[in-house]
Amino acid sequence: MDAIFVTGTAGSGKSSLTSKIVEWYSDNGAFAITLNLDPGVMHLPYKPDVDIRNYVDIEKLMTELNLGPNGALIMAADLVATKLDEIQSEVDGLNPDHVIIDTPGQIELFVYRASGPYFVTNFRSDNKVNIFTLDGMLVSTPINYVSIALIAASVRMRLKIAQIDVMTKRDLIADRIQDIMRWASSRLLLEKAIDSDAGQQQTSTDYKILTRDILQSMYRNGVVQTPIPFSNLTMNGMLNLTGSLSRVLSQGEEKFD
Repeated sequence: MDAIFVTGTAGSGKSSLTSKIVEWYSDNGAFAITLNLDPGVMHLPYKPDVDIRNYVDIEKLMTELNLGPNGALIMAADLVATKLDEIQSEVDGLNPDHVIIDTPGQIELFVYRASGPYFVTNFRSDNKVNIFTLDGMLVSTPINYVSIALIAASVRMRLKIAQIDVMTKRDLIADRIQDIMRWASSRLLLEKAIDSDAGQQQTSTDYKILTRDILQSMYRNGVVQTPIPFSNLTMNGMLNLTGSLSRVLSQGEEKFD
């Protein structure tokens, strides 16, 4: 069984991507299931095969512990790790080829608290990979791109598994996609784009220098990836994504050491 985690900032299309991946695998003869790890989500574009909401009740936490919505979400995120054995048993009982794991909308609740990395490390599967979703609307400027790429690098270091970066909502930035992919695939072109963007936005010199320093540091440490552009509406980019998944899961490429 392969475990495919889907992470990313709020609103970046994690749940939509989860639904499309499981749909693609199912259409191509593989048995894939979905695991929802977001205890606070109200609506999903798919019906979870395994659902953390069956184990952790946000409203019950708010009532019994006199917590507000944010406090209940934090408590629920920590409780996810305590339900690992039950979730593992439920997943193993279904015996899938792939389990697509949709993580909480608030990335900090899963990645930066101890419970998320614990779950990733101790969830039993033959292979693991994380897909980090970069919101195409947010990364359509060079400086924003570097900021989100820094989050992607941080997630990779926190989870310590192979990672594939995917830029979602490509259909919404169709007029900019070529420019974005051009400078996203080259440090020198990205630095030039940062200088140009900073001038147009009248960004302070200090902020521009900091952005360039962060970018250079990420390249020196080998944590920058060229994202795969993807559309949840048309599934444009799915072949590239599933090809990358196959290489990582089957051949162990891009493992995090």
